[in-house]
Amino acid sequence: MPSNILDNLTKIKKLDSQNMLGSLQYLGKQVEQIWQEAQALKVPANYKQINNIVVLGMGGSALGVDIFKVLYKKELKVPVTVVRDYDIPKFVDNKTLIIASSYSGTTEEVLNSVKQAKKKCAKIITISSGSKLASWAKRNKLPSLVFGTENNPSNQPRMGLGYSIVGQLILLSRIGLLKLTNKQVKEIIKVLALYDSKFGVLTPSKENQAKLLAKANIGKSVWYVASEHLLGNIHAAANQMNENAKRFAGYFCLPELNHHLLEGIVFPKTNKSNLLFVLLESKLYHQRNQKRYKITKKVLDKNSIHHFSYSCQEKNELLQVCEILVFTSYVSYYTALLKGIDPSPIPSVDFFKKQMK
Repeated sequence: MPSNILDNLTKIKKLDSQNMLGSLQYLGKQVEQIWQEAQALKVPANYKQINNIVVLGMGGSALGVDIFKVLYKKELKVPVTVVRDYDIPKFVDNKTLIIASSYSGTTEEVLNSVKQAKKKCAKIITISSGSKLASWAKRNKLPSLVFGTENNPSNQPRMGLGYSIVGQLILLSRIGLLKLTNKQVKEIIKVLALYDSKFGVLTPSKENQAKLLAKANIGKSVWYVASEHLLGNIHAAANQMNENAKRFAGYFCLPELNHHLLEGIVFPKTNKSNLLFVLLESKLYHQRNQKRYKITKKVLDKNSIHHFSYSCQEKNELLQVCEILVFTSYVSYYTALLKGIDPSPIPSVDFFKKQMK
């Protein structure tokens, strides 16, 4: 597929059969929608009386916790655990806040683990687009945030992150565990729109870093690197690269990677041609971490490993999270287009689900 497809809206729409582009463009609308839908949610006063938070979720539905537990680590006064499995930890009790998150409302792991949490008298709140999880919560008279999916036309959970990520922030703010104001939500929507204009299809490749990164990663495995408040973003970025672009991708945390990975890039020798590290940098990082990025790039250069750096522009941590979310989402989308791949279908995952039935 020729690289000029990225600047040709007609060709893009022809390949993008389920309108993933619409889901990207409507990210801000997802946030605005779920903020409005959450206003009617009533949460018992005793939900604030907890010793820990456990989030149940799989795939895109669990990405919210990856983001909020690092973004608000200086504000949250209780530990946060994510369960991507069928069973809950033994420590769960009546002082545990359980957030059961399932975009579809049918995720079997979540449905299994939330029932275990109910038996242990945990304080449970659910977030989904409806179906089994919402019905179960209603039967058990538990607070539940149920969102519509009209602003995610591709209907792919990984592209409904405005619902799942901001939705979980809203739940925590309604309980009183962190602060998320109407002003902040408006800022989020504004920033999402700004970077949609910068990284969207109408901005030509030569001025568009998302398109430039997509072209740079042709034929390569992509490994995202971030620190501190952006650690949740790189999990989301890798997931979207896996599913949208059918690309082998993952993520590493800095400074942790400096303590082992630098020795691991030497072999196999094909790393020089097969790997691309994407370094997400921020002036809000600890000064020592900022220095680590400079030295890490020297080590990558020394070993002839390709790398691409993106430096955040926004003024605070929350808005940088939003900036990177738009950037990496578009990168995965453009990477798919460059390979002639329709980004929405996930045939291998669908096959697996059918086999599990």
